[in-house]
Amino acid sequence: MMYWDFPSVAVRDRLEHSPGLNTSKVASQIRLSPAEAYAKLESRQPPSQLRLNTFDGRPVYRFRTGRERRIIYADTGEEQIATSPEMMRRIAAQWTGQPAPLAKAELLEDVDQWTLEGGLSNLPLWKYSWPDGEQVYISRDSGEVVQYTTRASRFWAYLGAIPHWLYFTPLRKHGPQWSQTIIWVSAVGTVSALLGIIIGVWMYSPAKRYRYAGDPSSIPYRGQKRWHMILGLIFGLSAATWAFSGFLSMDPFPLQTEARGRGAAGKISSALRGKFQLPAFDLKPPQRALALLAGLNVKEIEFTSFAGEPVYLATLDRGETRILPVSGEPMAAFDHGRVAEIVRSAVGPANIADLRLLNQYDAYYLDRHHEQPLPVIFLKLNDPENTRYYIDPKTARVVGDYRTGRWVERWLYHGLHSLNFPWLYRYRPLWDVVVISLLAGGCALCITSLMLAWRVVSGVAR
Repeated sequence: MMYWDFPSVAVRDRLEHSPGLNTSKVASQIRLSPAEAYAKLESRQPPSQLRLNTFDGRPVYRFRTGRERRIIYADTGEEQIATSPEMMRRIAAQWTGQPAPLAKAELLEDVDQWTLEGGLSNLPLWKYSWPDGEQVYISRDSGEVVQYTTRASRFWAYLGAIPHWLYFTPLRKHGPQWSQTIIWVSAVGTVSALLGIIIGVWMYSPAKRYRYAGDPSSIPYRGQKRWHMILGLIFGLSAATWAFSGFLSMDPFPLQTEARGRGAAGKISSALRGKFQLPAFDLKPPQRALALLAGLNVKEIEFTSFAGEPVYLATLDRGETRILPVSGEPMAAFDHGRVAEIVRSAVGPANIADLRLLNQYDAYYLDRHHEQPLPVIFLKLNDPENTRYYIDPKTARVVGDYRTGRWVERWLYHGLHSLNFPWLYRYRPLWDVVVISLLAGGCALCITSLMLAWRVVSGVAR
């Protein structure tokens, strides 16, 4: 699981598998302005979010109003409502880049091994399978790809995520029972490991009062028991902390913590965005914006604003972004100083303990895969919870936050389970070597435990 997680469809995957907006085929189909497309919805509530991307190979406006999400085709103004088997087969083929006739189609009315995460809310699903092992799952209602697997991703999931999370379909499909199983198994593992450590330390003799092979020894056992005690004294603590942090990952004791700094996030976001007016984008239509971004593989455009000024936020094929103000030229990021000044005005200078540009990850904002953006504007509030915010100047969004009320999650769960301590986590491959060594020692400890248990059980059976 250090290198291969459970298969899923993330935002980056959707971008990678979708056609580019600024290709001549797609861009030439955009005929409606954002305001004209919104008028087709006949909605009285203004949209809270608007994006331009593709659906079934055609450009579409995706409106979000509260919890409601609706799609309007940018070429005809029709609303995307119904899906047909032919449409879903085209979508699946476009995702894989393989011929549609080669796919085997299957309607799923219940979750399978690969749709356990969120699958119940997306059912029924169409599953399309190709001879090379690629599988695409599409929601029959929305036509959206909700899961994608390959032979390799399924193989590594069977070795990693599935046994680690006990993601066995008959158990995992029953959420409450699965949660209780994880809690009790991890609790028993924690207690067992701690008892083993206590007994091992109690039996250990620094004065070497035992004899082993005729020589003084600190350990009274022979054979497998001896190896088990040695491994337990070396790796027992890491085994206990891993089991305990896994126990905490299930939130067995939900805590209601007061988060005084949470209201600041809304103030910051509102100040950075300002008012959102669709007609303002008529001054620079999407077609012209895409023409100005020629040479870049634009996969999605978000219609947004910065300090009340309308801007296009273009997302490229690798997740990178470009900013295109309606009244300006493309740029890679907003001015750091201006972002900081807006943030300072939003929360008030008296409430700020620290505000600066952060060029590397710190203890509360970090990412092993280096996908979280850098640099970021770092804000620390002068409040009892020492609330921290991390703001990406490339998107003017809050991309991370932390408050002291979450220390259990940060240190006792993530810290102990992933060993993401800053002094180790940012150094690769040192982190890999330490984790793999501890895992190997813990595995050897478990093997000796099983061997000793088998000797006892087989002896009782005889």
